[in-house]
Amino acid sequence: MDLNADLGEGFGIWRLGDDEALLDLVTSANVACGFHAGDAMTMRRVCEIAASRGVTVGAQVAYRDLAGFGRRRIDYDISELRDEIIYQIAALDGFCRLYGEHVRYVKPHGALYHAAATDVWQASAVVAAISDYDRTLPVLCQPGSTLDSAATGEGVRTVFEGYADRGYLADGTLVPRGQPGAVLSNVDAVVARAFRLATAAEIEAHDGTIVSCAVESLCLHGDTPGAVELARRVRTALESAGVPLMSFVERPDPDPEG
Repeated sequence: MDLNADLGEGFGIWRLGDDEALLDLVTSANVACGFHAGDAMTMRRVCEIAASRGVTVGAQVAYRDLAGFGRRRIDYDISELRDEIIYQIAALDGFCRLYGEHVRYVKPHGALYHAAATDVWQASAVVAAISDYDRTLPVLCQPGSTLDSAATGEGVRTVFEGYADRGYLADGTLVPRGQPGAVLSNVDAVVARAFRLATAAEIEAHDGTIVSCAVESLCLHGDTPGAVELARRVRTALESAGVPLMSFVERPDPDPEG
């Protein structure tokens, strides 16, 4: 099982979450690319630490919406959204390359994530950006989403992820932020949900419905209160249960001759 977290979401002197501590615990890092959060120095810092710790870096692409933290839907022209996503992937990829790495997957953030899950046009823009930049990059998304269908149709690999710290509806979608039960902060409850996702491929929805949810990656939000302790507890629980923790991306041998 892969553990991913949203990182690099500070901006200037403002810091959000503890990137360095989380990079000791996760196997994949969804790094903000400067549109909803993050800046050049933050991207470079996170890429350097991730490379030194063997953490896979993915581009967390978003709407151009710093003020709204990328959580407000924007109805873009498809070609404009495609190109703004390419811009973000390339920016982060540049910093990865300074440390002998590169961007290895893409994950939409916030409102773009939710829009691409149901809107065929926004999903197609995400897929077109990946196809144009590097079609070998997988995209993180929810099972059965429109983004899943769009990517599969274009031969782009999809990686299904689940959320231990977010509430689910009976149809398998997430409880919208701002509604009761959208974000879970009880550590014991989150750990139990993560364990259930990883070992039984299911999760309990807000109304008690049991939802089938086979995933390859578990997302823990870096901006959740107590995120570091929560991630540590989740990792410990899974390791104690014998669940192997590793990135979903196959990393090449850096020294094939050795």
